[in-house]
Amino acid sequence: MSAAPVIRLTGVYNAEGSLLGELRYVVGRRLGRTHCALCDITHGHVHEKAAWRHARRRLAVPFTAVHLDERDQREREASDGRTPCVLAHTADDVRVLLGPVELERCAGDPDALVAAVERALAGAQPVGVRRLFEHASGGRLRRRWLIRHMSRE
Repeated sequence: MSAAPVIRLTGVYNAEGSLLGELRYVVGRRLGRTHCALCDITHGHVHEKAAWRHARRRLAVPFTAVHLDERDQREREASDGRTPCVLAHTADDVRVLLGPVELERCAGDPDALVAAVERALAGAQPVGVRRLFEHASGGRLRRRWLIRHMSRE
């Protein structure tokens, strides 16, 4: 990841957003032919999970989600063949922050996704991580621990 700060995140579902695309995904999932770990994290059977809406608010940067057919050119170039994924946008770059394997490890848990994003951002941006975690955690103990350990670098 470049040294530029991440300004936003985009989750890319492994499904198309059209009515036909959604129908294909539902049928494919029922038949065991299609799977999207990001869908499992953010959605229940039909609607967005309340737990995801709550967890998403803890992220330090905005998070939006798009389907395969809703990606812009830069998102498409970064994520083709690597969905589902979470993309990190900087002022001049778009890169995969979390790929399918990392999303699968979240096992459908929105809190696990937020934690994985925080870890990935911390590894991608050592300069700004202190501010990121101060914003996201809100806890003095965690903030003190991070400051103490970050100052050793």
